[in-house]
Amino acid sequence: MWIADNWKEYEVIDCSRGEKLERWGDYILVRPDPQVIWDTPRTQSGWKHKNAHYHRSKKGGGEWEFFNLPDQWDLHYESLTFHLKPFSFKHTGLFPEQTVNWDWFHRKIRQADRPVKILNLFAYTGGATLAAASAGAAVTHVDASKGMVTWAKENAAASGLSEAPIRWIVDDCVKFVEREIRREKHYDAIIMDPPSYGRGPKGEIWKIEDNVYPLLKLCARLLSDRPLFFLINSYTTGLQPAVLAYMLSTELRKFGGTVEAQEIGLPVSCNGLVLPCGASGRWEI
Repeated sequence: MWIADNWKEYEVIDCSRGEKLERWGDYILVRPDPQVIWDTPRTQSGWKHKNAHYHRSKKGGGEWEFFNLPDQWDLHYESLTFHLKPFSFKHTGLFPEQTVNWDWFHRKIRQADRPVKILNLFAYTGGATLAAASAGAAVTHVDASKGMVTWAKENAAASGLSEAPIRWIVDDCVKFVEREIRREKHYDAIIMDPPSYGRGPKGEIWKIEDNVYPLLKLCARLLSDRPLFFLINSYTTGLQPAVLAYMLSTELRKFGGTVEAQEIGLPVSCNGLVLPCGASGRWEI
C-alpha cells in the first residue's frame, strides 16, 4: 500500500462505526466512510468536540451539521495552499490521500531535467495540477465543472502559482481528449482521476466501469515520443489495483517502462493502522 504520511496539518485521528474522525488544520470533522465497518470504542475527545459532522441519509446523500466551522479555511501541504469548505456529499475540496501520488510525480518531473507537459483529467480543485506545476511542469487542467475550475484557480493563486504555465479548461474530458487527438497535440504525462459516476457540462454520462478503458486507449494516443508517466486513480470498489495495472500494461507496453498498482491509504494516528482510500495505477519510464 502507498501511504500518504507526509502531512503536517491533516490527520485521520480515529475511525469507527462507518465514520472517520479527522483534523483539517485547526478543525475537527466527522465524515462517513464506507470502508469503516468495524465497531471500536470512540475514546478520542474529538468525537464529542467536533467542529462539523456530515450525516449520511439512509435515502442517499446527507447533510452537514455545523458546530463551530468557518465558511472557508486554508490547509497547507509543502508549498501549496488549498481553500477548503464543507461541500456537497461530505467533501471539503481536497483528497488528502492523493499526496502520496503528488510526491511521486513531483520527483519524476524534477528528475526529468527537461520541459514536461502534463494533461490532468477530472482535475477537480487542482491538487495534482498544483503539485505538478510546483515541480516545473506545464499543465493542462480539465474538468467539466466551471465551479471546480474556478476553485482550482483560487488555490493556484493562494499557492503563488497564478503565473505558472497552467491551461484551465472547462470541458467534458472525453470530448477534450478527442479534440486534442485531432489537433495532433501530445503530452509527456497524463493524470486521470475519474469519478465512479458523473455528468459532463452537456449532460454526458460517465460510468467508470464502462468508460475508463476507452478513455485510456484514447489518452495513449496523446503521449509524446518521450513519455514520462501515466497515473490513474480509482475510488470504485470494483476496480482493484490489479485491474488498473492490467489496463495500463495493455495500452502502454509499446512504450516500455514499468507498471505498478497499489491501494492508497492514510495513517490513523490513534492506533498506527492504515485506512484504505481507493487505488492508484502508475506507469513510468
